[in-house]
Amino acid sequence: MSLLRSVVRIIALTNPINTAGSVPTRRNFKRWVSPTLRELAHRVKKQGPQKPEPRSGFVEWNYRSELFAFGKRLNEEFQLPILQTAFTQQAYANQEQERQRKLGIAEADLQISDNKQLIAKGAHIARAYVEAYVQHSLPKLPPAGQKAIVSYLLSTETLSHVSMHLGTKELIFSTEYPPSNETLAETLHAIIGALADSSGVERAFLFVRDFICTQLNQKDLLDIWTPEQPLELLSEICNQRKLGEPEPRLLGDCGKNTLLATFQVGIYADRQLLGKGFGENVQTATETAAIDALQTLFDIHENRRPFDFQIQLETKNVRLG
Repeated sequence: MSLLRSVVRIIALTNPINTAGSVPTRRNFKRWVSPTLRELAHRVKKQGPQKPEPRSGFVEWNYRSELFAFGKRLNEEFQLPILQTAFTQQAYANQEQERQRKLGIAEADLQISDNKQLIAKGAHIARAYVEAYVQHSLPKLPPAGQKAIVSYLLSTETLSHVSMHLGTKELIFSTEYPPSNETLAETLHAIIGALADSSGVERAFLFVRDFICTQLNQKDLLDIWTPEQPLELLSEICNQRKLGEPEPRLLGDCGKNTLLATFQVGIYADRQLLGKGFGENVQTATETAAIDALQTLFDIHENRRPFDFQIQLETKNVRLG
């Protein structure tokens, strides 16, 4: 019997392996796998949501390599010490100095630079360039509208959105994790200041254009700024441009005495149609028509020419002083 088994084994080894029609491997799970996974899932659900862990807590984290890669991703040349300072919040620097002081480290070794000065410098550069860009791109818009768009681009929500998607969340030295929107926005300002110190103000201007001004792409400007009294503003603009006094006229109506009434009003100036709008009553339709006329006069319609995000404004046109 033993000899027969040996012969069968030898014959099986000598037969060529058929790779094309091989028998699939049999797979199964042990009985303990399913109850174990259910128990682990139950324990995780019982503990509740876990606190987010910073990426720096992982073993393979290399902060200096991350700083170098951050600059290369943006295609910018940073001085690494200045860039590290841009990511260091003042509260974190004070906390770290206090911790080292308790450990008995000498006072000369406690100096940790924070990004307070870089934040102020970057905020000044960003505001100066954004104002110049908006004035150049929307010259017909009144100062109130330009100011509203500048405020939108430099708001905490917009800057934190840009900062988050640039990958600054894991690089920030802060006392909180995840960092707040204010911290993200301040860090973006500090990065602009660090870039100005490392590569010059011109590169900082291009950085602001590429990452902050581009937030206007495919944006309806009426969502950012809508005149509170459009008819009065339209009358003022028409007088300034000597277009004549605007006059609203009823162009048509439908279902006048019903709940679904609709009115169409057009606004004329010197026999020229400036704009038209619809509404459930004449007053609403008149305001809509006035806004449509203002969009035409200010050149902020949805079908306007797109913003030019490749333009390079001259430094003399940006008011840094």
